[in-house]
Amino acid sequence: MTLHSDDLPMILTATGRDQPGLTAAITTAVTAAGGNIIELGQQTDPYVQLYGCRIAITGDLAEEQLVTELDALRDRLGISWTLHDRQVRPRLVIACSAALHCVTDLLGRIQTGDLRCDLVGIVSDKPAVADLAARMSVPLLEVPVGEDRVAQEQAFAEAVASFSPDLVVLARYMRILPAWITDAYEARMINIHHSTLPAFPGANPRRRAHERGVKMIGATAHYVTAELDEGPIIDQDVIRIGNHTLSETIQLGEDVERLVLARAIRLHLDHRVMVFGDRTCVFG
Repeated sequence: MTLHSDDLPMILTATGRDQPGLTAAITTAVTAAGGNIIELGQQTDPYVQLYGCRIAITGDLAEEQLVTELDALRDRLGISWTLHDRQVRPRLVIACSAALHCVTDLLGRIQTGDLRCDLVGIVSDKPAVADLAARMSVPLLEVPVGEDRVAQEQAFAEAVASFSPDLVVLARYMRILPAWITDAYEARMINIHHSTLPAFPGANPRRRAHERGVKMIGATAHYVTAELDEGPIIDQDVIRIGNHTLSETIQLGEDVERLVLARAIRLHLDHRVMVFGDRTCVFG
């Protein structure tokens, strides 16, 4: 395929057991197939000894040849690889509850092109988002919470799956998801938590932080796992606080949440996040 100067580059991501010569072998395969490397990031995680790289490619790329070369490297060196066509817009689903500050921010960013994806649906356990979804012409599926938790989780899973998403964002969706749901979206489901994890996990982190008298509050965006607020961290940020009331503290924290969640989604959409066990490598 020929990539023109005004096109988005192809992105190649690869991981494998750390060993000499991986970067040289992968980049040689790219250039042999006619690709022009315009950006290269590489990292080895010291705790699990896994290597990862992200390569942005332009030029007259012979994609079939590159696939053949990379498959040969997979067999010889044990790497896993994915070639991402950024001309294809990812399908995004947002899940939320009653708090709408993150949802509203994401809708604006998607509309203006700040986040390059297609919002294909919203799933919510509360009716609060209905008016916003209608104004923005976004399909909404409501999965209200009743006495049967298992039935609600099944309804949530079916609602999300009906949109065939590439990425699911929990924008203050205030329900704990079971492993059979989180495993289905491994490294494809992002949550925003309103504290700087691992500090103050679980419910009411801002109130607990305010009671503790902390001098900084923040937010954490992470991939979702079955363990509550334990998934690999993608992005975090903080803001200093002083003699603020609880309501002022919450408001300041919500500002940080918007920024951190948007940054994490952008990094994911740009294939700049690589998961190594319970940690991530983020390519800047």
